Amino acid sequence: MAGAGMATAEERVDAVVVGAGFAGLYAAHRLSELGLAVRGFEAGLGVGGTWYWNRYPGARCDIESLEYSYQFSDELAREWKWSERYAAQPEILAYLEHVADRFDLRRHFRFGHRVGAARYDESTATWAVSTDAGARVRARFVLLATGCLSKPNIPKIPGLDSFRGAVHHTGLWPAEGVDVRGLRVGVIGTGSSAVQAIPLLAEHARRLVVFQRTPTYSVPARNRPLDPEEERRVKADYRGFRLRNWRMPFGAFADQEPRGGSALEASPEERRARYDTWWEKGGLPFLAAYDDLLVSPEANRTAADYIRERIREIVRDPALAESLLPEQMVGCKRLCIDSGYYETWNREHVALVDLRRNPILGIEAGGVRTRAERFDLDLLVLATGFDAMTGAALAIDLRGREGRPLREKWASGPRTYLGLCTAGFPNLFFITGPGSPSVLANMVPAIEQHVNWIADCLAHLGARGLGCIEARPEAEEAWVEHVNQVAGFTVFPTCNSWYLGANVPGKPRVFMPYIGFGTYVDRCDEVAEKGYEGFDLRR
Repeated sequence: MAGAGMATAEERVDAVVVGAGFAGLYAAHRLSELGLAVRGFEAGLGVGGTWYWNRYPGARCDIESLEYSYQFSDELAREWKWSERYAAQPEILAYLEHVADRFDLRRHFRFGHRVGAARYDESTATWAVSTDAGARVRARFVLLATGCLSKPNIPKIPGLDSFRGAVHHTGLWPAEGVDVRGLRVGVIGTGSSAVQAIPLLAEHARRLVVFQRTPTYSVPARNRPLDPEEERRVKADYRGFRLRNWRMPFGAFADQEPRGGSALEASPEERRARYDTWWEKGGLPFLAAYDDLLVSPEANRTAADYIRERIREIVRDPALAESLLPEQMVGCKRLCIDSGYYETWNREHVALVDLRRNPILGIEAGGVRTRAERFDLDLLVLATGFDAMTGAALAIDLRGREGRPLREKWASGPRTYLGLCTAGFPNLFFITGPGSPSVLANMVPAIEQHVNWIADCLAHLGARGLGCIEARPEAEEAWVEHVNQVAGFTVFPTCNSWYLGANVPGKPRVFMPYIGFGTYVDRCDEVAEKGYEGFDLRR
């Protein structure tokens, strides 16, 4: 294993990259192209990031494969062939392993090293970084490629440790898989991971009991083998396809025909026909059926009503269907896409426990006890999501000027300028951090845009003999206010979602992502063109 043993001597490099997923691999590639010495650390034993850890049944991307892939190399794009419209976890992991090998990126990383602390030394203008495996590195720059959905949220349920069966979080799924044949399986949660896993778990489990706190909206994925002719057509104009992606609100769905218009201006028959069309086509583009679905509660209600009607049509038990109907606006929590999720509820051995009416009292050695009954189980699956956007960064003991912890600075919610930097922490960069589009964009172009901006910034500093960049507090304040103003014009902040941190008890309720990928890219470009407006640049 790379990184085995206890390192004692302090290594000196130009930049430390934390994480070896999409973001960390590309960061190592770009910075090494600049001639910088890079040391990367990854807690896993291989590359992949999110796609290394999330190996649960049914794990796959909700962005189409031809869009959820790197743009920086035309050769890479031409040589890699995707097999499905929506790639599954094993294929995405294989892609990242191929990228790591093709561009010789593993040499930059120490695997099996979780970064525990990073402290800024004002006397030398460097960061001292240490890992749980004993590595110590000093660097001028630190790039956190730690991911937005990478710190599992483990619920504090009384008695969880007493359960005598296996317990697996979907985000920490064993690489060797889990055999559920003949087992009584309980799933806690009904978010995206659960929506993907439940149909496959139901195929083999003797009994499947799902504990649902909040029903979720899901639309069919309509996944299929990728037509080689379709791939050839897209790649014939891949640069144009990618450029169209960049101008879309979420950095994806470039090849969808334009729709537009208001749901409220269409007749009920017209709306039904359009929703039918996009339900049959499948995927997240359903939310773009009309321009006002994410900004008008009244328009949103037409789409929500449509999905609820579809759920009632699919789930044969009327009482069960009612328990599966979401009440919030569609899209304020991440829309899920599925392959047979609602159909699974028609299986006789699949049961739903509505925690709003029948809450969990505790977990016992042999199962889960609710207020109304006890469920005997052999295996528990925690599909309880992540401490999103901030969890992975705050898990590191990050200390900036005067030893101030990042956790203290962000006690009331994350504060960044452009989602890239936070005042008081010089030369520390977040890749797709809070305050950037991140999870409300196609993550791969969002990652590449951030890494390219950071790399260009470091080249700018080097060319001018500068060694330090730091966000100004006033620029940070203005940006945080702007992010919240933009969100306030939409339906996103209207429900308790992980966008707001509402899934983690005690976490501040702050809307974290920026809405509008193209607008954001333009703003970042403008800041750079104006000599990094809003930043202090020093020797």
